[in-house]
Amino acid sequence: MTDDGPAGMAIGSFTSVSLDPALVLFSASKTSASWAKLREAGKFCVNILADDQEDVSRVFGSKADDKFSEIGWKRSANGAPLLNGVLAYIDCDLHSVLDGGDHDIILGAVTDLDVKHEGGALVFFRGGYGRVAF
Repeated sequence: MTDDGPAGMAIGSFTSVSLDPALVLFSASKTSASWAKLREAGKFCVNILADDQEDVSRVFGSKADDKFSEIGWKRSANGAPLLNGVLAYIDCDLHSVLDGGDHDIILGAVTDLDVKHEGGALVFFRGGYGRVAF
């Protein structure tokens, strides 16, 4: 969440790094306006989309100015946007940013997480959407 309102983006890769301390990782283009806003905020919420949220993924994969105008959401415990209907979420404080060429490698320190409901997760692979059931 920034002074200008919520910020968000779709990411192509996300992984756990460490259990103690709890750290996660994703990368973002250094030229991404959304990443610049998230970096400024110093906190973020990773929203794991449910298998019926392809439309939400498309919105956050776009360059739209107001990605939240038609998406239901509330503030998470750390104040970052928590999207309605997600399978799970992971609240993080920005831990560190590493140079990764034309991308930044972002480490987040996990502050809270929860599985919101059972079901499959949405995945994006080779230009298309699929589902993974757990």
